[in-house]
Amino acid sequence: MIYEVREYLPAAGRFQDVVDLFTSVVVPLFRKHGMEMTQVGCTTIGDNSFNELVYTMRFADLAELERKWGTFLADPDWASALASREENGPLYQAIRRRVVDSKPFEGVLDHAV
Repeated sequence: MIYEVREYLPAAGRFQDVVDLFTSVVVPLFRKHGMEMTQVGCTTIGDNSFNELVYTMRFADLAELERKWGTFLADPDWASALASREENGPLYQAIRRRVVDSKPFEGVLDHAV
């Protein structure tokens, strides 16, 4: 199992626009494309507190990650929604992502206190 952590730093004054896009468009498209989100939230302590959307996706492997993101990004509903929300400028100042492999730690959480 692998997990993809994605961090979205909105452009100045665009945090609520990012949240609205995420809840009204992105989450339904994740469901449509069989993508599993395991966590979503806003950074409250640390860099970019209260101005950063962070979420985690779970995939069986890199091939599944690439396939599902490919279909998501090719979906005309996604392209249309993003374009309409960026008519007055970009939504994002920065987007960061990382992929975490849990395989070396299988079973560890079964015994955690």
